Amino acid sequence: MTDAFSLLFAAALALTLCLKLWLGWRHIRHVSRHRAQVPAAFRDSITLEQHRHAADYTVAKTRLGLLSAWVDTALIAAFTFGGGLQWLAVHSLEWFANPLLSGMALIVAVAVISSLVSLPFTLYGTFGIESRYGFNKTTFALFMADMVKGTLIGAAIGLPLLALVLWLMEISGPLWWLWVWLVWSGFQLLMVALYPTLIAPLFNKFKPLEDEALKVRIEALLQRAGFKSQGVFVMDGSRRSSHGNAYFTGFGAAKRIVFFDTLLSQLSHAEIEAVLAHELGHFKRRHIVKRIAMAFALSLALLWLLGQLLHAPWFYAGLGVAAPSTAMALILFFTATPAFTFPLTPLSSRMSRVHEYEADDFASEQTRAEDLVSALVKLYRDNASTLTPDPVHSAFYDSHPPAALRIQHLKGNQA
Repeated sequence: MTDAFSLLFAAALALTLCLKLWLGWRHIRHVSRHRAQVPAAFRDSITLEQHRHAADYTVAKTRLGLLSAWVDTALIAAFTFGGGLQWLAVHSLEWFANPLLSGMALIVAVAVISSLVSLPFTLYGTFGIESRYGFNKTTFALFMADMVKGTLIGAAIGLPLLALVLWLMEISGPLWWLWVWLVWSGFQLLMVALYPTLIAPLFNKFKPLEDEALKVRIEALLQRAGFKSQGVFVMDGSRRSSHGNAYFTGFGAAKRIVFFDTLLSQLSHAEIEAVLAHELGHFKRRHIVKRIAMAFALSLALLWLLGQLLHAPWFYAGLGVAAPSTAMALILFFTATPAFTFPLTPLSSRMSRVHEYEADDFASEQTRAEDLVSALVKLYRDNASTLTPDPVHSAFYDSHPPAALRIQHLKGNQA
């Protein structure tokens, strides 16, 4: 059983890497092949120079992603078949005699190593690609400050939660996975509620929207849609990037609407209203609730599966570990699972794209479809989003429909 599981995992890991590489190279070839001509639907609004800029930006990001896929796979292989996790497990027991502390030390060590391995890619993505294509506004000092703050906040929140999970796994008997799921679900909901007011302001400044004319339009839209919020805020996204965005955050009446300052500078009032109507569509069509429910259901299923593997010697031995433990079970399970589930990515991507079309339909009912079209075209242009993604790559990965299909759908709503 041990050898069979080792071979199965090795095959899944190799298949996932090959699939990522194949999809990436398809995307690079397709975007490069269409670099020389702007699609007909965009020729009046996007220049050839802007189109080529977006194509080159997409290719650069995809190539970095391919290199990252190689390194991630090598790290997983080193952790499992290379004996890395076994070595860390032995030393964590030397660092701490208490099983709970040694388990936490093991998980923290794996997290630190993984973060250090991914750090060069983050640095190059930010200060290499994003800077080269004119998007990065982050200084190295701000980058380091964000990283330090993120690490400290993650430790302050994550370590107590991790201790509680490991403790429940030890003392809760065969149904430990249900108790852990309840704790994890409650924690996720608590973070959604607390993030807007306690955590986000540690990284960005938020101020109430000051544009009175825009505020009147937004309040009228919210009233038409029957939506209540705690307020409309502007975030200083321009401190870090010139990319524009808008989002909702929070629960119930405590929901906040947040605009990046970059978005407000890119779009007209009518276009901003249309973008906001699209985001409202996600709430009115209950997409957020559906996604949370699906995430909770999936986490319950995964924890149940881990409960079946917790005391299976072949599970540990098949992944290069000699001694079972609750902490090691968590690490192995969440290290191995992506290799088996990655081919299912198109399912979640497709559901997300359906939700995007539904939100666009809602926006077309509440505002003019042509305003959302012009807003999207500007965002595609200013964010250097490729207009010609590879269809297979897009179907596999993209949470939003390709630009041409989305614009075509919206123009159909104008009729």
